[in-house]
Amino acid sequence: MPSLLVVIFVVELVVQLINTIGATTINDLIWRLYLALPTPLAHQSADQRKKQKEYLAVRLELNATSSQDEFAKWAKLRRQHDKLLDELEKKKSGVEAARTKFDRYLTGARLVSTRGVQWVLPWWYGKEPMFWLPYGWFPYYMEWFASFPRAPLGSVSIVVWQWACTGMLALIMEAAVGVLGLVAAGRQSRKQKQPVPAAGAGAGKAEGKKKQ
Repeated sequence: MPSLLVVIFVVELVVQLINTIGATTINDLIWRLYLALPTPLAHQSADQRKKQKEYLAVRLELNATSSQDEFAKWAKLRRQHDKLLDELEKKKSGVEAARTKFDRYLTGARLVSTRGVQWVLPWWYGKEPMFWLPYGWFPYYMEWFASFPRAPLGSVSIVVWQWACTGMLALIMEAAVGVLGLVAAGRQSRKQKQPVPAAGAGAGKAEGKKKQ
């Protein structure tokens, strides 16, 4: 059943990627991509950013205005500041509520498509062999373990195949993260070891040439 083998492998790969990258990072990325689409929420988020720029500009001008020397201008800016702040808080609360709802749905969909599949497939296909071991190559206890818990003896069960994929992918991800960390550390050390030219080196050489 090669198609099921591939499905299990892909599901475990996705789970390992989520665990390595982080669910929060993935949610942030998908949220930004969603806001890039022409949706009402994207328009609302853009309106919030525009309102925030207006608020910061008024706030900067308000801080630069003296309440004693320019009271009329200061009072006008203060009213405008408070109005913009109130509007900004309302828009911000609306976007944050939409983000919370978005994260809830996204988390639910991710759990169903990964953890749910991890539980449902072994339960549904627990008695079906993924593939058969060569006859007579392995002792009885190894064949029993490979067929755990309900697959025919001498075959590899979906549960054992799932364990094998999880262990192999976890090792690969750990090794990849370690290699990337070493590469990043090597680049950082090379940047720090770059020689800095002395400020007076050029001047000293020029003076030496003049004296000659």
